[in-house]
Amino acid sequence: MPIHRIAEKLDLAEADLEFYGRYTAKMRLNRLPDPATPARGKLILVTAVTPTSQGEGKTVVSIGLAQAIEKLGKKAVVTLREPSLGPVFGVKGGATGGGRAQVVPSEKINLHFNGDIHAVTAAHNLLAAMIDSHLHHGNDLRIDVDNIFWPRALDMNDRALRHVIVGLGGKANGVPRETGFVITAASEVMAVLALANSREDCARRLSDITIGFSLGGEIVRAGDLKATGAMMVLLNEAIMPNLVQTTEHTPAFIHAGPFANIAHGTSSVIAQKMALGLADFVVNETGFGADLGAEKFLDIVMPASGLKPSAAVLVATVRGARAQSRTQDVGPGALKDGLQNLAKHVENLRKFGLPIVVAINRFPEDTEEEIASIRSACSDLGVECSTAEVFDKGGSGGLDLASQVIEAAGKANPQAIKTLYPPELSVQEKIERIATEIYGAGSVYFESAARKKLAKFSALGFSSLPVCMAKTQSSLADNPRLLGAPKNWSLTVTDAHLASGAGFIVVVAGNMMLMPGLSKTPQAVRMNVDREGKITGLN
Repeated sequence: MPIHRIAEKLDLAEADLEFYGRYTAKMRLNRLPDPATPARGKLILVTAVTPTSQGEGKTVVSIGLAQAIEKLGKKAVVTLREPSLGPVFGVKGGATGGGRAQVVPSEKINLHFNGDIHAVTAAHNLLAAMIDSHLHHGNDLRIDVDNIFWPRALDMNDRALRHVIVGLGGKANGVPRETGFVITAASEVMAVLALANSREDCARRLSDITIGFSLGGEIVRAGDLKATGAMMVLLNEAIMPNLVQTTEHTPAFIHAGPFANIAHGTSSVIAQKMALGLADFVVNETGFGADLGAEKFLDIVMPASGLKPSAAVLVATVRGARAQSRTQDVGPGALKDGLQNLAKHVENLRKFGLPIVVAINRFPEDTEEEIASIRSACSDLGVECSTAEVFDKGGSGGLDLASQVIEAAGKANPQAIKTLYPPELSVQEKIERIATEIYGAGSVYFESAARKKLAKFSALGFSSLPVCMAKTQSSLADNPRLLGAPKNWSLTVTDAHLASGAGFIVVVAGNMMLMPGLSKTPQAVRMNVDREGKITGLN
């Protein structure tokens, strides 16, 4: 449908929108509800068990659930992140759902979507350029060249850029120094965009970004370089959420794109708050497993924004349970070890006080016996479950799931929903609590470089910030080969970064890179455009 028809479903007028062609629009921030007004809608958090490299269909289930809720006569919006070009051309391909549970126009959303991620990349790199320009022109702020930790960013998987040297070629080309690139989804600018409550809050957060230390050991911020205004200019339109539609014309807000394994992993606070003011139910997808996206939503986003979910949907699959069982055998017996992974994610979500519904995302090859084994496991855990067939059937394949979610959300006690840890715990104690209670570790080992960084961040007054763990998504542990629900292992903290603008401390566990690399045979080799301009291979 033309996008103004989708807007009408939410009582949005043309004056509330900036149109980007016939089928997409941006929503002006005047539609943000008054903070003093209670939210109209209930927020549903969609998360998953530990995923395989192909994903377990969390986006598909989120879209299908929103469609099903709308079929039950409620106003619904699905809020999703913007796809990064890294995964689109890497392993997973496009990130717009599939079958009869997609957001459309999918090709536009997957590629250059209204310029948002490019704007984030430009704002990030403008700050990097202003740092090097400041060094070149005399370094009035006395920035310590060996203590600059603001990298550059690129929205592409490119391992060759993880460590680089800039400023070579003589004095005219700047001051030589080591630096590197992160993928744009890991940029602190992306996190700021996703966590900001308003333009003013976004500007404040950008100004607070720590780019490094001076020779005297003081913090140097983006505001000290007078970069904030120009960065806001680049983000002027990117800060507005994007309105699109699903295959069944349910409204979808797609905005910001932080990864959940190296950032906080959910769509923007602005998009969610706007949706909660316009709809009865807002279905919000969080990245990877519940140990990552859901934990970070509840420990980082919730206290920073005041957004409280009313229920959690935990997506489980036969394929995921089989992968966590270290077997390719079929049949319910092959899933036994993998179902321990499901049990651990249910246990973790209960620690936050959230009502839970398990959505079994059914694939064509799944047998009735295998589906029944997951149902039996859910029964043993005392958690509601429903089989979702939204890929094939759209909203009609998720009506039972939607009914269970609406019922669970109606019983939620907002006072019972809480974070895993209070802000007054030390940074080390926060890391240990996440590691032992969420991941199942028996202990935490801090490498000396990481320990020194964390001590310095605490000494500078940042110990009250929450922790954003950068960890493999393929296991509850920091080792992707530890499957199921491993116990009594040791988490290794290898590095840490201060994200003072975003408002958290990034803690790197294991061998985790902030700039991914392409596989030997990435999705990119399957893509092409015909003479009519039709794109193929963009799955």
